[in-house]
Amino acid sequence: MLEKIKKTANYIKETTNFQPEVGIILGTGLGNLGNEIIAEYAIPYEDIPNFPVSTVEGHSGQLIFGELGGKKVVAMQGRFHFYEGYDMNECVFPVRVMKFLGIETLFVSNASGGVNPDFEVGEIMIISDHINLFPTNPLMGKNYEELGPRFPDMSEPYDLKLIARAEKIAANNDIKVSKGTYAGLSGPTLETPAEYNYVRIIGADAVGMSTVPEVIAARHMGIPCFGFSIVTDLGVPGKIIEMTHEIVQGIAREAEPKMTLIIKELLKTM
Repeated sequence: MLEKIKKTANYIKETTNFQPEVGIILGTGLGNLGNEIIAEYAIPYEDIPNFPVSTVEGHSGQLIFGELGGKKVVAMQGRFHFYEGYDMNECVFPVRVMKFLGIETLFVSNASGGVNPDFEVGEIMIISDHINLFPTNPLMGKNYEELGPRFPDMSEPYDLKLIARAEKIAANNDIKVSKGTYAGLSGPTLETPAEYNYVRIIGADAVGMSTVPEVIAARHMGIPCFGFSIVTDLGVPGKIIEMTHEIVQGIAREAEPKMTLIIKELLKTM
């Protein structure tokens, strides 16, 4: 695995001659943030050795290298999900490659179902913690010391300084944000009412099918993380409606400009 990561990172270095400071993973309906990047290179996933290929609508499937908020960034337009049939190592492979490209911080975003009764559709939630409800973990199996320790600390999965700065930026720009815990499940079914209730009882505010494995892999490698969830539907009794992927994408796109503003301003402070 380690040799594959290095081979892929070396290919990208030779192709772009670009060293990013920040990695960004763009979730469902949030790919338009890539248009805000002053791009120098864009590489389709299928052209990158050892890279999986995104199969989900709303995930365009390319790495973008350029400048955003005065920082050199690499952005994933499209991520890889466990429910697509990829194993955990494949899901987090790009994060590990980003580390070998030189990133020092990881930003992640997703569309989620809100289980906090105070949430509204379109709400932006800054992720302060997560619960791993996937049936496995990206660190299962052989540990590579070059990536990180066998038993990584997870007492601060999401960087508290970045969270505080983001809250201040949102307040200064009259953008309503919440803060909460994200639960990651395998999918691809959306949750039943009982499952929404279970997730709420165990302490989550939102639920989705991504992000947690990527953050685990990043923290294993010592990379600070910052995460957003856009609440695209509500798993709250009396507010649960039949949802489609198209509706999720549409709501995420509507909230995206606010998230983009916060990310750009946050990058400027780093």
